[in-house]
Amino acid sequence: MALRLRMSGVQKRFGATQALRDVSLEVGDAEVHALIGENGAGKSTLMKVLSGACKPDAGAIELDDRPFTPKNPHHARQCGIAMIYQELNLAPHLSVAENILLGCEPSRFGWLNRSRRRDLARRALAELGHDALDLDQPVSALSVALQQIVEIARAFVGQPKILIMDEPTSSLTQDDAERLFAVIERLRQRGVSIVYISHFLEECKRVCSRFTVLRDGQTVGAGDMQSADLAHIIRLMVGREVTEIYTRVPHSIGKPILQLIDLQGRVKPRGVDLTLHEGEILGIAGLVGAGRTETLRALFGLDRIAKGEVIIYSTPQTHGNPNARLKLGLGLLSENRKEEGLMLNRSVADNLTATRYAPFTRLGFIRGGLQRRCVSEWMSRLSIRARAPGQDVTELSGGNQQKVALGRLLHHEARVLLLDEPTRGIDVGSKAQIYKLIGQLAAEGKAVIFVSSYLPELLGICDRIAVMCRGRVTAVKSATEWTEESIMAAAVGHAEANA
Repeated sequence: MALRLRMSGVQKRFGATQALRDVSLEVGDAEVHALIGENGAGKSTLMKVLSGACKPDAGAIELDDRPFTPKNPHHARQCGIAMIYQELNLAPHLSVAENILLGCEPSRFGWLNRSRRRDLARRALAELGHDALDLDQPVSALSVALQQIVEIARAFVGQPKILIMDEPTSSLTQDDAERLFAVIERLRQRGVSIVYISHFLEECKRVCSRFTVLRDGQTVGAGDMQSADLAHIIRLMVGREVTEIYTRVPHSIGKPILQLIDLQGRVKPRGVDLTLHEGEILGIAGLVGAGRTETLRALFGLDRIAKGEVIIYSTPQTHGNPNARLKLGLGLLSENRKEEGLMLNRSVADNLTATRYAPFTRLGFIRGGLQRRCVSEWMSRLSIRARAPGQDVTELSGGNQQKVALGRLLHHEARVLLLDEPTRGIDVGSKAQIYKLIGQLAAEGKAVIFVSSYLPELLGICDRIAVMCRGRVTAVKSATEWTEESIMAAAVGHAEANA
C-alpha cells in the first residue's frame, strides 16, 4: 500500500504534561484510517501537529514520501491538509457562506467573487444533504448540529489530500451521519485520505480500513479494522477489560416529578406534553431541528415560554429563570459546552463548583483547601484527566471538559437532570462509567431527561423514550418497545411508528 502520510517519533510536552511520547502513524493513499483512544490520549494533539496548529518537540512527518513541516494551519491547508475540529472553529458573526469559504474566498481581478462563493458553499452543503440551509444566516443563529455541518462543509471546499475528522458525528443525527458516511466513501474514491477520530467504534468499523490506538500519548496498537475484535480495541484504549457498556442499575420509578403541558416556545417547541417520574431515565430522540434542545432550554428558563404549563413537584412553575430552576433542584447540561456549559477562562475547580459553594465557604469566603479536596474527589469519580483542580479547564480535552460540566450538576445535587448530548466527545470507557452513574442517580430517586442523537445509548439505558418531530412529541413508549428503525420512523413523522 502506497503511503500518503507517515508520522514517526512525534513528541509534544505542555509544561509538566507529556501529551505525546514517540507516537507513530501511517495512512495510505485513499485510505480511511481510524485514530482511536480515550479522552486525553493525544489524538487531537497529534492531529494539531499535522495540521500546523501545534509544533512538535521532536519527530518527523512525511507527506507523499517527502519531508513535511507545517508552518501554520493556513500553510498546512495549502499543502492539502484539512481538519474538522471536535470543538467548532467558526466565526459566529459571519454568515454560513462566509464561514464555509473563509480563507479560500474566490476572487476575480482582485475583487471578491460573491456569486462564486455562494455557488461553492451551496455545492459543499449539497454534498451533505443540506443545500436548503440559508447561506446568509449568521452561524451563531444555528444549532450546534447545523454548525457542525458548516464546519464539515468548509473542509470539503479545499479539495484536500488528507482530511482529518475529529468526532465529526458527535452532534449529528443518524440521518446526517449516514449522509456523511456516503460523502466519506465518495472522497475515498476520489483519492482523498481520511484520518477518522471517533469514540463510536461501530462507525470506525463501518467506514475505516485500518486503525491506530493511542493511550497516554503513546501508540499501543494498530491493525486491520474489518477483522479487529472491538473488545480487543477497547482493552488497548483503556488498558483494562470493559465487560459491559450499557450497565443497567436496578431502580424503581416513582411518582410524577415534572410535567410539561402543551409547552410552546417562540418558535420551538410547538406543543410538548411529557411527564417525568422520580427514578426515571427518559430519553428524547429526534432529528436536528426537531425541538429537543429548545424544549430543555425553555424548561430551564434559558428561552421564553410562550404558552403551556410546567409543573414541578405538583406545583405550577411555568415561568422561571435558570437561578430559580437551580434552587428547585433542576440542572442543565448544555450541548454547547464552549458557550453555555463552561467558563473557559476559569479553573476546573471553579467550573465544577460554580453553582454550589456552600460546602466550603465560611463567612462569605471560599476555603480553597476544602474546595480542592471536594473537586479532587469528583475528578477521581468521573476519571477527569487534569493535572490538578486549579488547572484551566480550557487546557483539558473536549471529553474531559464535558465530564467537568456533568460533574457540576452532580456536585449541585440536582434532583432533575436535563442532559443534552451528555456523552458527546467522550470515550467508550468513560461512557460506560457515565451510563452506570446515571443508573445510580435514578436508583437514588433522581429523575433524568436524556437527549441524544446516538440511538444505541437511548435504547441501552433509558426506561422510556420520547421521539420529537417538528417541535412536537410524536410518540412515547417503553424503551423495550422501540428499535432504531422505529425511532427513526417516528422522527420523520411516519404514521405507523406511532401506532
